[in-house]
Amino acid sequence: MGAGLGVVDGMEDRFQREINYLRVSVTDRCNLRCLYCMPAEGVPAAPREEILTLEEIARVVRASTRAGVRKVRLTGGEPLVRRGIERLVYAIARIPEIDDLALTTNGLLLPSMAAPLKEAGLRRVNISLDSLRPDRYAYITRGGDLKTAWQGVEKALELGLHPVKLNAVVVRGFNDDEILDLARLTLERPLHVRFIELMPFGHAAAIFAGGYVPAAAIKAQIESEFGPLQEVRKLKGSGPARYYRAAGAAGTIGFISAVGDHICRRCNRLRLTASGSLRPCLFGEHEIDLKALLRRGAGDEELAALIARAIKEKPPAGHIRSHRPAREKAMSQLGG
Repeated sequence: MGAGLGVVDGMEDRFQREINYLRVSVTDRCNLRCLYCMPAEGVPAAPREEILTLEEIARVVRASTRAGVRKVRLTGGEPLVRRGIERLVYAIARIPEIDDLALTTNGLLLPSMAAPLKEAGLRRVNISLDSLRPDRYAYITRGGDLKTAWQGVEKALELGLHPVKLNAVVVRGFNDDEILDLARLTLERPLHVRFIELMPFGHAAAIFAGGYVPAAAIKAQIESEFGPLQEVRKLKGSGPARYYRAAGAAGTIGFISAVGDHICRRCNRLRLTASGSLRPCLFGEHEIDLKALLRRGAGDEELAALIARAIKEKPPAGHIRSHRPAREKAMSQLGG
């Protein structure tokens, strides 16, 4: 490895957080138009030549392992609309240092794609599911089909893509009356339902004031129905979420409280946008252009050094702590 970084077991930022997780947006395109994510007409997609190729993404992931990255999550937009996604999964799964490879999806393309993804090396999935009512699901997603999304959940369970996590962004007046129904999914089946606080980010900033429901209030409502929840300390790919289990339940209930509990202090991740920018903080505005390095022929050592610099430049917290809405990109453009 010469005088370079070599391969390290992990790298701490200036605030003693071990940064070992890279979220990779493989596309800024999506087949849904969720109300809290983007306007009905969508957001402008980057020209295809501005999007990283699958080979370039794999190179960044490989280089990132020299800076301590061990976990990778593929996101979008909707990652399953990216052609050749199975090839990317195959390439990343065969990087020896990567010990966890997951994917976040809305599930609509999962029924047909789950098997080849699993065969390629995908370990587990998170599926966005904000409602269990077909008409409401269609309304929130602007046209999504709940039956198809649920078939994606079933296929993930069938293939053993565990833990199968369901992500529900709770918005007052939209789906906050379904909290208990979503929590009940964990009682009989090994599903892990995560309730996510609405964040004042991108398009959601316009509805944040009236739509925000604190995770503490969600948890209190669940406990009023199911009794005290027992904390679960270890769940694969836990990240900033906190997990609990209702008495006798097969699955777990998680809470991601970016606003109410300031998850920044537990953050362990970097984000790579589809257009090749490395973002140390979701809620910050600083980005490092890796695409320019890739396309001028930079080697893995040079890429790794820049990734290591991004870790050292990671701030203690972004604007989320002041509830100040982000001004720039939509969540679909950043990979969440």
